[in-house]
Amino acid sequence: MHDENISSAEFLFFEGNRHMADGRMLLAEQCFRAAIGLWPDFAEAHANLGLLLDQCGLKVEAETHYLHSLACNPDEGQVHLNFAVLLAQQKRFDEADAAYRETIRLLPASAVAWSNLGVLQACRKQEVEAECSYRTAIALDANYKLAQFNFSYLLLRQGRFEEGWRCLEARNWYAPLEKRLACPRWRGESLQGKSLLIGFEAGHGDMIQFCRYAAVLKAQGAGEISLLCHPALKTLFATVAGVDTVIAFDEALPTSSWDFWTPPFSIPFYCQTRLDTIPASLPYLRADSSRREYWSALLLRDSSPAEVRVGLVWKGNPVFENDDQRSLPALDRLAPLGASTGVRFFSLQKGAGEEEAAQPPAGLQLVNLGPQLADFADTAAVIENLDLVISVDTAVAHLTGALGKPCWLLLPDYKTDWRWLAERTDSPWYPGVMRLFRQPCMGDWTSVLDEVSCALRGFKRA
Repeated sequence: MHDENISSAEFLFFEGNRHMADGRMLLAEQCFRAAIGLWPDFAEAHANLGLLLDQCGLKVEAETHYLHSLACNPDEGQVHLNFAVLLAQQKRFDEADAAYRETIRLLPASAVAWSNLGVLQACRKQEVEAECSYRTAIALDANYKLAQFNFSYLLLRQGRFEEGWRCLEARNWYAPLEKRLACPRWRGESLQGKSLLIGFEAGHGDMIQFCRYAAVLKAQGAGEISLLCHPALKTLFATVAGVDTVIAFDEALPTSSWDFWTPPFSIPFYCQTRLDTIPASLPYLRADSSRREYWSALLLRDSSPAEVRVGLVWKGNPVFENDDQRSLPALDRLAPLGASTGVRFFSLQKGAGEEEAAQPPAGLQLVNLGPQLADFADTAAVIENLDLVISVDTAVAHLTGALGKPCWLLLPDYKTDWRWLAERTDSPWYPGVMRLFRQPCMGDWTSVLDEVSCALRGFKRA
């Protein structure tokens, strides 16, 4: 290898790093590839090209470059860590575990590696080991907030709310909203006579679940409460007890109209919510009466009064990190439900999967309501005219529970959301109306739907 080749390769490598830091991925890739062309065993160039390709979703080629880098320099802990993340994302659990442990052997003080190992262990339901890994990460770096955030999901799933809510405070995804507001954030101070903005965070289902806390804060003496939400929820949220004003986040937002503001996920922490004190008086949402009557007439047209009316939702938002596990692959997985007699099915599916309802599988007589649903107020009005909703873990399930209507929730085995706790077939968030059907192992929807089909044959409307 000529010295001039090494020097040129190093120059290209640093240029690639600069382009990558500036977000110019194509230029960065070109530099890294040119550097490798001059110096085929340039470990750092292979490592960074692997990371770039990994971030662009080109996992197979990324793995090739990670492995080449490690073959050239097996003691580079950061590359082992990056490779472990790739393996975990592909659910190659044993390989990911080995890669994380090699990272920790090389970088024993890496809070990131310990936290990531904890995530992997939690996904594998190795919860004792995961807790140990999280606590190690936090002990190594108390300022590494992601370790606390990751740990919060494990604690909340176990119903250990006191520490779980506290660790959840490590999140910062509400920062863009906080920058827009001049009022201080509420941290448990007396709200007697004070005005409060409850901001929005996360998805529609999260807001539906946590809007119940407006009534709790009003009971503590809060004066005026405003609720900021997704546009599709604005009309529906006008029915939330304790809320005086509802603002959609696409509307103009005053910056100094309140004494305090709070992210909704922080309210349980400051209200000291525990498993046995969840505010769960149902219903805490209701449909507009005129919309309810409108949809009643439409549903009566498509079903007889003697039929059990069942709403179906089989897919969630595809950008959700675990959507490939929580959503059904296709509507045809619900075909076995069609064998139930005296049942009329209605599609509540919006967005991803909505088009499938136009051509349901043979034997599943399905009325496609999706195109007619303008917002969640419409969906709520439909649900109030149904006897049951069967749904994957998405916003419609929370809406059904909040309306106090029966909901059968289909849950994945892999990374089951924390709010459904572990092993339970009911939910303290929606007592008496939510029934949980859990996969016995990852990807096994057949067993779940066999159980649901059996339960549906014995279903009696309330």
